[in-house]
Amino acid sequence: MSENKKLSIHEDWVVVILGTLTIILAISGFVLRVPVFGWKSITDLSTIVCSASNLQLIGVQFLFVIAIAALGAILMGKSVKNAVLTFPGIYLLTILALISAGNAQVKALNLEAVIFSLTIGLIIGNFFKLPEWFKSSLSTELFVKIGLVLLGTTVIFSEILEAGSKGLLQSLIVVLSVWYFAYWLCRKLKVDSELTMMISSAVSICGVSAAIATSGAIKGDSKKLSYVISMVLITAIPMMIFMPYIANYFNFPQAITGAWLGGSIDTTGAVVASGSLVGEEALKISTIVKFSQNVLLGIAAFAISIYWTVTQHPAGKEAESKPTIKVIWERFPKFVIGFVGASLLFSFFITPEVNKEVKGMLKNMQGLWFALAFTSIGLETNFKDLFGKNSKTPFYAFMIAQGFNIIITLIIAYFLFS
Repeated sequence: MSENKKLSIHEDWVVVILGTLTIILAISGFVLRVPVFGWKSITDLSTIVCSASNLQLIGVQFLFVIAIAALGAILMGKSVKNAVLTFPGIYLLTILALISAGNAQVKALNLEAVIFSLTIGLIIGNFFKLPEWFKSSLSTELFVKIGLVLLGTTVIFSEILEAGSKGLLQSLIVVLSVWYFAYWLCRKLKVDSELTMMISSAVSICGVSAAIATSGAIKGDSKKLSYVISMVLITAIPMMIFMPYIANYFNFPQAITGAWLGGSIDTTGAVVASGSLVGEEALKISTIVKFSQNVLLGIAAFAISIYWTVTQHPAGKEAESKPTIKVIWERFPKFVIGFVGASLLFSFFITPEVNKEVKGMLKNMQGLWFALAFTSIGLETNFKDLFGKNSKTPFYAFMIAQGFNIIITLIIAYFLFS
């Protein structure tokens, strides 16, 4: 009798399967209630976040995601035992990160949950010696890509059209010009190809989500991704605070200020906060412009994946010739199919009523998978790798590109919204 063979499906296809399964369950009526992580005081923390009913929701959510993670291990032919033993610790650390990010004062600073996930993971990973089996069982890429497939459910084509022609036009001009400048600058400074793509997308499109999507599209190194995310989050806060005051000092009209803030600041939460500091019109326009940039993420991720697949040749004889259609398909990141499929499904086939019922769960699942991924990144990353000597040049490139982004966006906003 022959020995049973394990399944060994490629990770990208597994991600499509798991993301699709989650979506099908949701639209079929299996909608998990979203746990509450927001709190203002210790009393709120104990009576709301840590209440028996909310802890039960967190527990049910845990059972759901560990089942998805275990199924992923089975499909990829990895150790289910190690995956199941590793996951509870990662989940617990991630819940601590979500609770930390849920504090009202932290929310006021617009610090995203992923920065807490990454920080907690880095602290544990650098100050405690983790077993090798634990580190080898971390499924960072799997978690990130499941989140990306679910992100596709939020990219609705009808909402893109409602964003406004000026917002869409500005977003298109800013994304193309800033992306190309950042790419050109990084290549001039001899930043490696993976970091170049991630930095260019993060600066030009929508920060954290763009960096994650690009990393998935090019199958990038998770340590490089964590470095880019750190730069995005470090620069978002000063921009959020100082740009409204600069606009007020020079008496920019609210429409121009809103377009400037929405096109320059990388994170959506920081855009909303900075727009609120200026006024109602600035808040409205900044949100429209930022949303317009966010919806370009799917198109950008697809284009980047094609570009990367065609241009990145392996060593050897094949590097000397153009890749065939077969080779391009083999290299193409299949999770993009899941992202695009989810977007098309929710744009043209899911009714607004069903979308309203499931979007809370799917948005929560998307954020949770991203947070789990960044906890894992922190656990497997060394401080020396993240902030070593070799990180100075990419940092300079990021800052210069961000400066260019601020200037060119202001110029475009002036011409379109004055």
